Amino acid sequence: MGDIKTHKDLKVYQKSFENGMAVFKLSKQFPAEERYSLTDQIRRSSRSVSGNLAEAWRKRRYTKSFIAKLSDAEGEAAETQTWLDYSLACNYIDKEEHDRIYREYDNLLGMIVNMINGSDKWTL
Repeated sequence: MGDIKTHKDLKVYQKSFENGMAVFKLSKQFPAEERYSLTDQIRRSSRSVSGNLAEAWRKRRYTKSFIAKLSDAEGEAAETQTWLDYSLACNYIDKEEHDRIYREYDNLLGMIVNMINGSDKWTL
């Protein structure tokens, strides 16, 4: 943890931000009638992963709060995968796009779970 000064230095945060931006770019092609439903939901959940990771970092003095925020990030990442499934089922994205981003979220989920399971290494 020596080189990590802020949440932005965390690989998991950087990955979550990249994934959130990938979802944003992908969702730009969704039809206008989805603006207030699927588009908003997938953008919100994908961005919330990074937000919860930033909050977790600031709460690492308190193990339970740290883990709770990481759990929130985990839930938002899984929710994003669900919206990706809907996007594929509605033919807004193709299978290749879906599978690529879905795998990125699987990787991100693994990183978050590892932080939860090793929380003693991260908390103060």
